[in-house]
Amino acid sequence: MMDIQLLTAISPVDGRYRNKVDGLALYFSEYALIRYRVLVEIEYFITLCEQPLPQLADFDKSLYADLRKIYKEFELEDADRIKEIEGVTNHDVKAVEYFIKEKFDALKLEKYKEFIHFGLTSQDINNTAIPYSLRDAVNDMYYPLLDELIDQLQELADDWKEISMLAKTHGQPASPTRLGKEMMVFIERLKTQLSLLKGIPCSAKFGGATGNFNAHKVAYPEINWIDFGNHFVNDVLKLDREQYTTQISNYDNLGAIFDNLKRLNTIMLDLSRDFWTYIMMEYFKQKIKKGEVGSSAMPHKVNPIDFENAEGNLGIANSIFEHLSAKLPVSRLQRDLTDSTVLRNIGVPLAHTVIAIKSLQKGLGKLLLNKEAIDRDLEANWAVVAEAIQTILRREAYPNPYEALKALTRTNEGINAKTIAEFINGLDVSEEVKEELRSVSPHSYTGM
Repeated sequence: MMDIQLLTAISPVDGRYRNKVDGLALYFSEYALIRYRVLVEIEYFITLCEQPLPQLADFDKSLYADLRKIYKEFELEDADRIKEIEGVTNHDVKAVEYFIKEKFDALKLEKYKEFIHFGLTSQDINNTAIPYSLRDAVNDMYYPLLDELIDQLQELADDWKEISMLAKTHGQPASPTRLGKEMMVFIERLKTQLSLLKGIPCSAKFGGATGNFNAHKVAYPEINWIDFGNHFVNDVLKLDREQYTTQISNYDNLGAIFDNLKRLNTIMLDLSRDFWTYIMMEYFKQKIKKGEVGSSAMPHKVNPIDFENAEGNLGIANSIFEHLSAKLPVSRLQRDLTDSTVLRNIGVPLAHTVIAIKSLQKGLGKLLLNKEAIDRDLEANWAVVAEAIQTILRREAYPNPYEALKALTRTNEGINAKTIAEFINGLDVSEEVKEELRSVSPHSYTGM
């Protein structure tokens, strides 16, 4: 068996692109999942002590810090130990329970260790640990990275706010716009979806084998376990407890999160394709880095590879996000195991998303505005001011202005400043209106 290294990894996330996504290992690796499970188990035990259960009423609260060290100082060696135990139990969550019991033995807390994982099923741990890790990853890595991209776009929008540019609708010349405003389109779209994403609760299931606290109630019927579960999940873990579940989470809110991440990616994919096209149209050149090669055969080429890389990674991410959001909310009866293996892949689309955002940032940072090409395109398309002329003529009650401009512009002959000027001169309107019409050009007709 080959040693797993950057050059032997099957996935490019753990190979070629590992340096771009290494931080996500703290949230989505096997080590991370085990650590988050330990965290939930420890905090659950402490919350039982705080209830308090009668058998835990004498637990020394000063030892809470020692218990929390079990997950706060969790090392790879600890994860290896849990995997060793799993090799015997063939059950990953039970291995975590036995590991913590070993730690309790070391702390001379043997009398309390049967209250580790008390009354719980594996999914009470998985369906709290996984949304906990997802929330942390999104807050710690995704939001700051996306904010950086939005800030970068805003800086470009400010720099280019006065740059007039020919618009292209259906791939054809259309009413001019401003380059900065076109950046604002993407900024607003990203901010809107980001706001929606932040409003989706990060939900968790916590309620025993089939969601009814059966084991808890039979052991301590006098305790309101629903209130306890709500307190533990909502107040201690800072998640949002689902009130009615089977053995597993309903996953609807998790699906909504993935759908929203997919929409954000779709916006960035749209941005990538637009800039690729602008570069093809020579509206932008790209900064050249000494020593880099654009093509193995054509020395002159500087390819828009960063935008292509972003588009490819966003596509991979979205295909997985789509599967996650469609599959997870569907389970046979009170539970099947299909969610378990799927949940282990949450980090994969987020990793591809991070790679894509970093590629976008790099690509945007290499852009050099080619105003000559932009102005040349405007100057070559004077027909786009026809809309302005016919609208002013409508205001003046000029007869059939749309049809007059249509006859002028819908030909295969070139329309230029001279053509438009001659048309204006021949109009039966006041000189004042003619001067108003003459002031309109592809460079100035950009709206608000």
